Amino acid sequence: MTPAFWPPERRAPLPPVQPWDGRSQALIRASDDPFVTPAEIDGLETTPTYAETCAFLERLAAASPLIRLHACGTSVEGRAITLVVASRDHEAAMACPREGAPVRVYVECGIHPGEIDGKDAGLMLLRDIAVGGKDDLLAGCDWYFVPVLNPDGHERRSVYSRPNQRGPLEQGWRASAQGLNLNRDFVKAHSPEVRAVLSLLGTIDPDLFLDIHVTDGLDYQYDITFGFQDALYSTSPALSTWLEEVYRPCVNAAMTAQDHIPGPLILAADDRRPELGLMLPAFPPRFSHGQGDIRHIATVLVENHSLKPVRQRILGTYVLIEASLRAAVEHAETLRTASRADRARRAETAVLTWDMAEEPVRTQTFHPIASEFYDSAASGAREVRWLGTPLPAIEAPVLGSTPAITIERPRGYWVPASEREVLDRLAAHGIERQITTDWHEVEVELQRLCELTMADTVSERCVKMSARVAGIERRTERFAPGSAWVPTDQRLGDLAILMLEPVCADSFFAQGYVTGMLDPVEYMEAYVIAPMADEMLETDPVLRAEFTARLASDNAFAADPMARLKWFYLRSPYADERHMLYPIGRVPA
Repeated sequence: MTPAFWPPERRAPLPPVQPWDGRSQALIRASDDPFVTPAEIDGLETTPTYAETCAFLERLAAASPLIRLHACGTSVEGRAITLVVASRDHEAAMACPREGAPVRVYVECGIHPGEIDGKDAGLMLLRDIAVGGKDDLLAGCDWYFVPVLNPDGHERRSVYSRPNQRGPLEQGWRASAQGLNLNRDFVKAHSPEVRAVLSLLGTIDPDLFLDIHVTDGLDYQYDITFGFQDALYSTSPALSTWLEEVYRPCVNAAMTAQDHIPGPLILAADDRRPELGLMLPAFPPRFSHGQGDIRHIATVLVENHSLKPVRQRILGTYVLIEASLRAAVEHAETLRTASRADRARRAETAVLTWDMAEEPVRTQTFHPIASEFYDSAASGAREVRWLGTPLPAIEAPVLGSTPAITIERPRGYWVPASEREVLDRLAAHGIERQITTDWHEVEVELQRLCELTMADTVSERCVKMSARVAGIERRTERFAPGSAWVPTDQRLGDLAILMLEPVCADSFFAQGYVTGMLDPVEYMEAYVIAPMADEMLETDPVLRAEFTARLASDNAFAADPMARLKWFYLRSPYADERHMLYPIGRVPA
C-alpha cells in the first residue's frame, strides 16, 4: 500500500543536475524506425519488461545472422537467462577458444536489475551491429551479452525501487528471488544465476569482462565511472596494468569525444565529504571484478552515476561498450600477452586478509560537486545537500589496503568427502581437483580454530562467521573415497586458496559451509564431570590459575554452573579432540 503523502507521480527529491546535450544523442533512433528499441520509443526514460526485451532480441536474431540467442541458465523462478552472441562465426564462438581466434568480450547487465542502463545500451548497439552498419565491430571480436542476469528481480518492477537514482521510470529490485545480492555470490555460488555465469566463463573464457552497474552514494561531475582491481592488490597484475595503461585511455577518449565525462571508480571514505579521501581497497572475489581478477580475466566494473539522467547514462554506456569492443580488437596482442603472463604466475606468498593502510597509497584527481550542510529535523544531525554546481578539480588522498595475514603458497589441499558443500562449490567454479576412489592416508596440516565469532543477523542466506587460528597441527589423516585433492599449481589456484583458508573473509568457512567441527556432540552429566573437575582443580595449578582468571574476567561465565562444567569437560581427555579442528588439510610446499 502506497502512502498518500508520496504518490507515484512524485519522485524522491534529488539534487539539481547540470543540463547535458551530448553528441551521443545522435545514436537514438526515431520512434517510427522499424528497429527502434523499446526504451528509445519513450526517449530512454523507461525500460522494457523482460518479455519485451527478449522479444526485441528475437526480432534482431531473425533479421541478422550475426545475432543468436542462447539460454545460459535458469533463474530461481524458472526464467531463462538469455545470452546474446554477436559473431561472424557462431559455431566457433561457442566452442573452446583456439589460438588466433577473435577476442571474446563478455558484457553482463542487470545483476542488480534496478541498475539497468547496460541492457538498454546493449540493445541499441546490438541493433546497430545487426541492421545499422556497425558489423565491423565483429571483425576480430565475438561479443557475448547477458542483458539481464537477474530476471526475477528485474520483473519486481516499481517506481519506488531506487529513490536515489534518476530514472528509468520503473526499476527492478536489487536482490534475486532468493533475496540474494548476486554481486556478493561469486565465491559461495549459492544462486543458479551466478552458477550460470561461472559456467559461461569456463566455457567461453573471455578476454575482457564488463559488469555494468549504477552507483549509490555521493554526487560528482562524472557520468560514467569504471575501475578494476588495482595492480597493487591484483592476482593478475599484468592485466591490471593493461586495463589502466591501454584500456582506460581508449575508453576515456571515445567517451570524451561524445561529450560524456568518464572517471575512475569513485568510492569515498565519507560520502558526505569526498575531499577527505577516496577508497581503493583490495576487492575480494565475492564481487564480479574481484572474481574476474583472480580468474585472470581482464574485468571492469562499470558504475554509471545514479544522479545523472538515465538518457545520458544509457548513451554513455553505449559508447563505453563500443569502445571496449574496439579496444579489445585493436590491442588484442598485448591483452592476450598480459593474460598469458598472469595465468602462468604462481605467487610465492598468498595474502589471506587485508587491513586498511595507515597512509594513503597515492592521490587522485577528483571533480567534485558543491555541497552544503543543514540541520535535519528528521535525523537530528547535520546532513549534506548537493547543490549541482561543478567545483574545480582537487587532488584527493586515496586510501588503500595493506596485507595482514599471509602464508607461503601451499602445494594444495585435501577436502574430505564429508564436506559436500565445499566439493559442490569447487566443481561449480571449475577448479581442478582429483576425486579419490579409495582411502588415502596423507600427511597434512590441520588448523585448530579459536575465538569463534558469529554474525548477529543473516546475510545472503548465511550466518557469517570468523575465527582465529590457534595453532597448526601436523597429522596423518585418512581421507575417504570421494575426497578431493586440490592442487594450487593451476590457473584457479589463487581462488582455491581464498576459498579453503578459513581466515579469509570469502572462504567457505566464513560463509557457514564448513561447520561440523563447531558442535561438540558428546557431553558428560554434571554428576560425573563435577567431581572430576574438582580433582582437576586440586591437582593442576596451571589449570586452576586459568580457571580463576576466567571467573574474574567473565561474570556471566562465573554465574553459569553448566558453562563452568563444560569448561572443564573441554579440557578433559573425554572431550572431542576434533572440536574446532578445521577438517580441510593443507599440504605445505
